[in-house]
Amino acid sequence: MDKDLSEIFSGLAEGRIIPYLGPGLLPEAGATLPSGLSALAEVLSGQVTVPHKVRRNLTGAAQYIENFKHRKTLVGMMDKAFAGDPPIHPLQRDLAARKLPLIVHLWYDNGMAKALAEQGARWGRIQGLSQTEHFGHWTGYMDAEGQSVEAAVAAQWDTILYEPWGSQSPANNYLVSDTDFVEVLTEIDIQTPIPEIVQQIRSGRHFLFVGCRFNDQLQRNFARQIMKRSSDRHWALIEAPLTRNEARFVREQGIQVLQVPTGVLSGGGTAVARAG
Repeated sequence: MDKDLSEIFSGLAEGRIIPYLGPGLLPEAGATLPSGLSALAEVLSGQVTVPHKVRRNLTGAAQYIENFKHRKTLVGMMDKAFAGDPPIHPLQRDLAARKLPLIVHLWYDNGMAKALAEQGARWGRIQGLSQTEHFGHWTGYMDAEGQSVEAAVAAQWDTILYEPWGSQSPANNYLVSDTDFVEVLTEIDIQTPIPEIVQQIRSGRHFLFVGCRFNDQLQRNFARQIMKRSSDRHWALIEAPLTRNEARFVREQGIQVLQVPTGVLSGGGTAVARAG
């Protein structure tokens, strides 16, 4: 394990590792926003009566609301769920200070973006777009001020924040319903929804999963496709025991699971900096 941590520290310092952050960082940072698929599903289901069988199924609950209450209602509910200003996790500050070429953030909160904004570096976002609202466009590109820009501008950023499922900020873009994900998953195996610059940056690099679990097919699919054609060695910080599906997935994808707390990396904001 010490060898793995040493490799992670040096890989972050040299820009060879791409952080892949999930909703599990929110409770660690002290945020009260929904911090998982089933938790968000219950938040949505608590505002609109949905069939019992999908109350804890995020994409199913979202689809029901979209079908029977309109897409605008669903977007408004997502806005409300993530309207709180999340505290920044120490690891997010450490990563933002690194000026890493790419950070993947697979949740709807604004924590990682806030950390990047604090640094004042050149950065921007690439977000997944719903075909329901942006037909024919898989991704949107936004600069640090939240203004839409052309895809070519991303090559000028020190750090790209890639948010495959969208985010509450700056433009309320969400992939959340069954329809949203079916559209993307239909094309993702041939990489159409994955931005070209993300495909270029990931080549030969390793991924570090933090705050992520692989216990549902949706998260496994996105992790698999975003990692495609990168290196064959990656890491994930997961303290809790793995499910059978998770164990199979990490084995197939070359992901070494380290059962250590996130604080081992952030060290209260100093450990990663010392490693550089």
